[in-house]
Amino acid sequence: MPELEVKGKKLKLDEDGFLQDWEEWDEEVAEALAKDTRFGPAIELTEEHWKIIKYIREYFLKYGVAPPIRMLVKFCKKEVNPNCDLQYIYKLFPQGPAKDACRIAGLPKPTGCV
Repeated sequence: MPELEVKGKKLKLDEDGFLQDWEEWDEEVAEALAKDTRFGPAIELTEEHWKIIKYIREYFLKYGVAPPIRMLVKFCKKEVNPNCDLQYIYKLFPQGPAKDACRIAGLPKPTGCV
């Protein structure tokens, strides 16, 4: 099982790089997950990334699941970039909102995520 070391603590990941315990997440963990190239290209987190990551986490804490893509795009248009669409989100998170954004946000792997 892969691990990620952050601040001297070893965090367990699944085979796709998702945290085994989403409650161990913090912003330093997010930065480390974004830079970890074992599970996809490194991502330099910008303010736009953080807005999406925080929205995904807040939604997950409220409903217990990641937001549907449609809601994520709607949020992105309103709060991140008025020209946001799914293609724009893929520019920020190359492997997509389920694989990259949820993984960096520390959420469990979404159902149907390959």
